[in-house]
Amino acid sequence: MSSGTTGLAWFKSSYSGSEGDSCVEIAITEQAIHVRDSKDPTHPPFTISRQGWSPFVRFAIQH
Repeated sequence: MSSGTTGLAWFKSSYSGSEGDSCVEIAITEQAIHVRDSKDPTHPPFTISRQGWSPFVRFAIQH
């Protein structure tokens, strides 16, 4: 994990499956939203600006 995401407060998405096999976690900072797969938290997260978050979610829901 990159040093810029160490120590973040991660929480599970409400859209994650209840079976524990499809979990997305996010962490919010002043500069960005960080997204990771809870099954592999050592993998670098996907990071997007706060301004880009809403368009990203709208796109993801539509596709």
